[in-house]
Amino acid sequence: MTNPLLQEWTTPFGTPPFHLIETIHFKPAVEEAILKATEEIKYITENKEPPDFENTIAALESAGETLGKITSILFNLNSAETSKSLQEVAQDVSPLLTRFSNDITLNRMLFERIKNVYDSIESAGLTTEQRILSERKFRNFILGGAALKDEERERFRAISEELATLSLKFEENVLAETNSFELHITDSEDLAGLPESSVEMASSEAVNREKIGWIFTLHFPSYMPFMQYSERRDLRAKMLKAYSSRAFKTNEFNNSQITLKIANLRLEIAGMLGFKTFAEMILGDRMADTPEKVDLFLEELYKASKPAAVRDFENIRGFAGKQGHEGTIERYDWAYYSEKLKKKLFDIDDEILKPYFSLEKVELAIFGLARTLYGISFIRNNSIPVYNPEVKTFEIYDHDGTFLSILYIDYHPRPGKNGGAWMTSYRDQRYEKGTEVRPLISIVANFTRPSDTRPSLLSFNELTTFLHEFGHALHGMLTRCTYESLSGTNVARDFVELPSQFMENFAFEKEWLDTWATHHITGERIPDEIIVKIKEASTFNEGYACYRQLGFALLDMAWHTITEPVHTDISEFETAASAKTELFPPIEGLNMSVSFGHIFGGGYAAGYYGYKWAELLDADAFSYFTETGIFNPDTAASFRKNILEKGGTEKPHDLYLKFRGKEPSIDALLIRSGLK
Repeated sequence: MTNPLLQEWTTPFGTPPFHLIETIHFKPAVEEAILKATEEIKYITENKEPPDFENTIAALESAGETLGKITSILFNLNSAETSKSLQEVAQDVSPLLTRFSNDITLNRMLFERIKNVYDSIESAGLTTEQRILSERKFRNFILGGAALKDEERERFRAISEELATLSLKFEENVLAETNSFELHITDSEDLAGLPESSVEMASSEAVNREKIGWIFTLHFPSYMPFMQYSERRDLRAKMLKAYSSRAFKTNEFNNSQITLKIANLRLEIAGMLGFKTFAEMILGDRMADTPEKVDLFLEELYKASKPAAVRDFENIRGFAGKQGHEGTIERYDWAYYSEKLKKKLFDIDDEILKPYFSLEKVELAIFGLARTLYGISFIRNNSIPVYNPEVKTFEIYDHDGTFLSILYIDYHPRPGKNGGAWMTSYRDQRYEKGTEVRPLISIVANFTRPSDTRPSLLSFNELTTFLHEFGHALHGMLTRCTYESLSGTNVARDFVELPSQFMENFAFEKEWLDTWATHHITGERIPDEIIVKIKEASTFNEGYACYRQLGFALLDMAWHTITEPVHTDISEFETAASAKTELFPPIEGLNMSVSFGHIFGGGYAAGYYGYKWAELLDADAFSYFTETGIFNPDTAASFRKNILEKGGTEKPHDLYLKFRGKEPSIDALLIRSGLK
């Protein structure tokens, strides 16, 4: 059988030949690529020359290129276009990949060579980038068990393989639970309060499922408007309970034991490597490099946001009472009364804004913003193979015509796609034998679909989400590094969100909105008073929003600062961890941890605080743009040169200082959020 994953790709720009790839190709391709990579590692370890950067660190960096190319496709598809058979393949090959990874980090001969290079860093005359790569490789080997005693190595291998499998299963269960729920409405009176766009979307969903009436799902374009506008409190409660109990029911998709296993196994691995907690182990190369620094940061934000959060909550409670609400404010009341109060205070809501944010115009506007700031251009290319007909592909060029990247964009929800939005890559930028390899970058989202009568009209949150993921994409597309594992978004977890959150700021700026936001029917430019209201409303409930994010960060840190295995009830653990920022009465049967994909399925374990940390940086960075002009070419050039192009080739703090010229201050964040 000819396996396209193992052939040279003759596609445009060497892009993945999705049109040729079938599920059955993955496992044999992974197995063969592992054999090839094993030989490449063997060549390094058996090299008779004394270890140096080129024959050890650089050689290791380029080993396994074929395997990385194959697995990037497999796991990206498993997130964006999965199926039962693809999930089974991912489960099958995951232990093979973990075993191979362990074979590398537990290879004594290889580790000795890396340690020799690491020990001679001061005298080897390395560049900053080479030095950082050497330090990172050494740290990865230490965390990969390289220094463990023989009797501990087999246990380390077993834990690593089990964790890889458990994380995949965790995500599969959340997706299955998300897809399995539907709120089927057959009485039009039950649609009270819902905007026409939401009703039309639900009608289309019912038609797609060959049912009469309207169907609402737990995918965000359906779920969020329902929670904001439905006058049926009982149905809002039903939706919220379904969403917040995903993977927490007594069925095959329950993640309770998986969550406990992951947390406890992470603790065990940390202990084997000499750390008190998993957080202590994982934070060593972050800007906030100890749990104590994270705790101090979160405590500072907690003190700053608590009065505003309590104020926001009381404002909503008082407003709800005036609207005739009796009793306590429950979780399923928050979005509904928040939207009503926001409308009353600012005369603005998503239904007013959506007509100005058609997806087609937003796409052009964001591309135009990148062109203004960085001089780059976007050319649609329909000849590049895609994994789903909905995916759009673009060639990206610099101001001088130099090719930069291919960009894939996948906008809308499907049953085979995980929820949320993310940026990823099919190929990272690097130099290979003196020739630069440019990246293949992808944005995946779950934005509102077009209907039979209207284009895709984005909510304001969807607009900022697009800007956010596009910021990540710029980080990946503009990078200019030598080594793949330091290029693009391969940076410290609490620094990686700076470029993405920085881009969100433009959504509130009149100077940008004026250039493109027009009504999709009338062509009328977005009125100045609406832009003013967007800015005024930007701090609405921001105290509560900060409090909520802090709650997630505290829950993450609680799971990853345990010093003994957790055997208590998972809800009790979560309640205790989140108590500090909890404002609502508890609802039995809900649990956040079991669907907290960022930390149990993704790479944000002991790192969710990074969103707020990077928010401090992005607020400070954007304040510099507002001082110099939000389109100032010199400021933008500095941000590109010192942040977007550098990847992880220098320490994040040093890169930020080169851009900003001074230490970042929390003041800009507190002012922007209305907390100061």
